Amino acid sequence: MRVFLAVHLPKLSLEVFRPRWLPEPAHGSAVLEKDKVVIADSAAREAGVALGMKRGGVMTLAPETAMYERDIAREVAVQREVSMALMKFSPDVALLDEATVIVEVGASLRLFGGLLSLCRQARTLLDTFGLTARISAAPTGQGAWLLAKYGRGRGGRGGARRVLQLASLERALLPLPMFAVPEIHPFIDWFTGLGCETIADVRRLPRAGLQRRCGEHLLDSLDRAFGTAPELFDWLELPPTFGARIELPDRLEHADGAVFAAHRLIVQLCGWLCAKQLAVTAITLSIEHERGRQALAPTLIDIALAEPTWREDHLLRLVKERLHRVELAAPAIALRLDASKVEAAAPDTTDLFPEPGGSPEDHARLIELLIARLGDKNVLRPAPTADYRPEVANRWVPVNEVTRRVSLPDSLPRPTWMLATPVRLIMRQHRPFYGSPLRMMSPGERIEAGWFDGALVTRDYFVMQADDHSCYWVYLERISSRDAEEAPRWFLHGLFG
Repeated sequence: MRVFLAVHLPKLSLEVFRPRWLPEPAHGSAVLEKDKVVIADSAAREAGVALGMKRGGVMTLAPETAMYERDIAREVAVQREVSMALMKFSPDVALLDEATVIVEVGASLRLFGGLLSLCRQARTLLDTFGLTARISAAPTGQGAWLLAKYGRGRGGRGGARRVLQLASLERALLPLPMFAVPEIHPFIDWFTGLGCETIADVRRLPRAGLQRRCGEHLLDSLDRAFGTAPELFDWLELPPTFGARIELPDRLEHADGAVFAAHRLIVQLCGWLCAKQLAVTAITLSIEHERGRQALAPTLIDIALAEPTWREDHLLRLVKERLHRVELAAPAIALRLDASKVEAAAPDTTDLFPEPGGSPEDHARLIELLIARLGDKNVLRPAPTADYRPEVANRWVPVNEVTRRVSLPDSLPRPTWMLATPVRLIMRQHRPFYGSPLRMMSPGERIEAGWFDGALVTRDYFVMQADDHSCYWVYLERISSRDAEEAPRWFLHGLFG
């Protein structure tokens, strides 16, 4: 079953300048094309601004209204960005006229929990861009496009219409006004003279007469909308590598304020990854600063991932943590996101029972989040060296650093926490004392090493336990025969968990 999702962006001309997540100007905003108003927000309309009004009229009635010159190239760029993000639901995405995007989602309905759930997720994604959207679904792309622009929701309210059967689609399209079909516009006066108002009125006219009078394009458009003629779309082609840039509407003094713009870049990246069936292992977020003679180089934030991922929520958490730790040397004016390293995405596990304590991917995502929050120098793993001396063998490196693996004997006890400098213990009743007298829990382990580099150690190590059952790693410093008269010296070197 073919199902097309149509996303119409009715306020795109205005929202490319003022996304919905930015505070609306107190006196409203309007977009002008050829010195005439083509769209205005509610505040501007309340001030008297009307569609078709010239610039001089706006300045007379509402001089404090923010006015923008329409930027067609910028609108097309945003429409392509939205299309790339919508590839999260399907790789078959096409750009249509009048700020509308078509997505063929028939094969994706079950994956995303049904049509209603998919529409909700699409609306959430568009909220990330700060765009107002009307979303519809229909068995034909042309029909979905018409419903997105002119359809009405339940009870006659404005909104999206979702139909899955051709019979239901016909009932939804027939009441629409006839000017909804672009091919009717050149003949609108003729149809009005015939008393036509809706698409149903046009379809009741003889086909032969319509073809002679209006040509084949009108009938072909209607047939494609109603599913009686095949549809062909120019599906969007993706670049081989991902790189996206967004200019910030205002200068940012703090990196935390760039989260919304970074989220917009991340949803594009995730759509590109899903369409390409790839996963990312490293990304680079560039924060661009003001230009000029003393311009600073962009601030680069490199994020390496332990496991490949294509999940939006995980990438967003990592970027948030890194932005929170960045101090900008100069105000930011733009962001750029690049996928530094990608690889083929691994399919989800098909195990019947989930791994206890989470999957390896869950563990890797936790490590990545800790690195983003604490820094790679503060998330360490053990990397012991081949040496008998504990203070030399005990080495910790950043968790992402690659080192040669050294095998240690499993039979010998080793504590989780090693002290940087051993602590000498006092003696009470001929027993080492640390909060309470310590008693031996293991036979001694003799270590003699370091003669080859001039740092000789001669020790006997024991596991000892205090009265509160805490276990410690303690050593007795061996005494030579000529120093036999000295009292034995005990040192605390490690603590067991």
